[in-house]
Amino acid sequence: MSSATVDLVPRIRAILADGLPFREARMFGGTAFMVREKMIVHARRSGDLLVRVPDDRDAELLTRPGAYRPEMGAGRSMGTGWIGVAESAIAGDADLAEWIDIALAHNALHG
Repeated sequence: MSSATVDLVPRIRAILADGLPFREARMFGGTAFMVREKMIVHARRSGDLLVRVPDDRDAELLTRPGAYRPEMGAGRSMGTGWIGVAESAIAGDADLAEWIDIALAHNALHG
């Protein structure tokens, strides 16, 4: 794991600590955080965050600074409901917590 991923993981743990039970799973070379056995966020190797978002908010959330459509391999878009967030856009804990809250809200509706 890169140092960027290692730094992001404890920050995510701290934000989730007082909420719903969660578990961590190593996948895709990083760490996924699961609530109700569904991935809410993933700390990527690059230090970016992969976030599960509601389909109906996808277009709006993609306009936020640092947000992008992630790919699972070159040219293979993950599609609606998955957003990548650049490491620079989640440098502050409040920014990271906001993205996690969006993912948790989606999980509550579809968990």
